[in-house]
Parts: sequence; C-alpha cells; structure tokens
Amino acid sequence: MIKLFTGFMAGLVLVFSLVYNLFGGLMFKETPSPFGVEETVARIQQNIQNVGNGWALVGLRDPAKAVQNDGGNVLPVMLIEACSTNYSGPILKNDKVRFLSLLIPCKVSVYKKNDGKTYIGTMNAAFLGRLFGSDIGEIMSHVSADQAKFLLFDASKPAPAIVRPAPPGASGGAGATAAGGC
Repeated sequence: MIKLFTGFMAGLVLVFSLVYNLFGGLMFKETPSPFGVEETVARIQQNIQNVGNGWALVGLRDPAKAVQNDGGNVLPVMLIEACSTNYSGPILKNDKVRFLSLLIPCKVSVYKKNDGKTYIGTMNAAFLGRLFGSDIGEIMSHVSADQAKFLLFDASKPAPAIVRPAPPGASGGAGATAAGGC
C-alpha cells in the first residue's frame, strides 16, 4: 500500500511539474522580430488596420516608460491594443462567458531583451479558446488566425509611421485611436 501511495504521489508531482513548466509555452508565444521595437510596433499596427474582420487599433502603451519615470532602468516594452467587435461582440453578449472580457482588447507586446534583439509576445488565442468550449474556441481560432497575419512583415516595403493614440479625452475615449474601439 505504501508503494502504491508513493507511486501515486510521485506521479502527481511529475504531472504538476510538467504542467507548470509547459503551461507558459502553451498559453503564450514569443516570436523574434527582424526590426527594432518602434518599427515592429508600426508594422504590426499597419497589419492590424489592413487585416479586416472589424479590427481597429484601440491603444498603445509604454509600460517601460512608467518604470523609467519611477527611476528604474528597463529595456523598451510597448503594448499594442487592438479589438474586433466581430469577435468581442459574441463574448460580451453572453453572460456565461462575459468574464472573458478580461482578454479584450487583444494585446501584442513588442520588447527588447538583453541579447539586443526585438521580440513579439502574443497570447495563444486558439489554445485559450479551446479551454472554454466550442463557441469560444471557434471565435478564438479566428482571433488566432488574424494574430498570425498581424505578424507578417514585408521587409521590401518602407516602415509606416507609428500610430500614437490621442490623449485620454481628446477623442472621446481613453486613448482610443478608432471610433468606438472595444
């Protein structure tokens, strides 16, 4: 009986260890960028505006600046916020899954690491959607497909200008760059 219990506990520890170490890799994706932080941000913003499916830019945040203003020294990090009412609408209309509004707007993180390279961080929307059933899975699979399009870069084209959000209140929203936003 002790061997059975010990084996069971060892199995639990192994399973929890695997989940702990692999879960981050399942939930989030990190992609290297061939460009610097600002150019990567500008190219992603342009792709979001061009992908269709109701996507609009709703914000651009610079969390590194806040840390720097507090006296900290961190590498650049910018968060692009985008939303598609085509995808957010069904979630926001459904009481059972409205808590997923935490995921709205969709965020794309662009940051520099100590190796001097720029990276793009995204949530694995397709994986996350499958955790909440077939309806949400269907919506999030479309979000995932669009996210992949956000990260397609044509280096032969000149870099677009970065879209800086209007100050809060200037456009009727909290830094929204598109009418309505999400």
